[in-house]
Amino acid sequence: MTYLADQASKAWAVATLTDQAPRDLLGSFLRLELIRNPGAAFSLGTGSTWVLTLIAVVVLLVVIRTSRRIGSRRWAWALGLLLGGALGNLTDRMIREPGVGRGHVVDFLDYNNWFIGNVADIAIVGAAALIGLLAVLGIGVDGTRERDNATAGSSTRETRQTHQTRRGEDDDD
Repeated sequence: MTYLADQASKAWAVATLTDQAPRDLLGSFLRLELIRNPGAAFSLGTGSTWVLTLIAVVVLLVVIRTSRRIGSRRWAWALGLLLGGALGNLTDRMIREPGVGRGHVVDFLDYNNWFIGNVADIAIVGAAALIGLLAVLGIGVDGTRERDNATAGSSTRETRQTHQTRRGEDDDD
């Protein structure tokens, strides 16, 4: 769904905003302005588009590999957003000018001249925030919580100590 929303919004932006002056959407806070970005966020790495393409491919492979262990709906959302966003921007890098692996990403959401992004970027930032929250909460990809694992570990230690104590008592008789 994320991928489709990203690609549809980019198609709309190219069709509607090409050769147009920026348009206020929410005052100056959010404007529509079409650019083709060869770099990453904040136009970093503009001379290394192929490196960004390789990074996107690695992210996709890691997400796909990690998805085999998903046991949490929240992790499914996070990885789904990350997958859709990374694939959306990777598609631009593969099919847009100036060529395969070096294509410029279509950006059109201008946040008060701070940065210009797209739906894929929103998904990636949302995924990062959700992954950070899940990490802080101690929720693993498989759905287990760190405190559950810690409790299970302490229960196992207590059980071993109890058994050792009982064995020691039995030996005294």
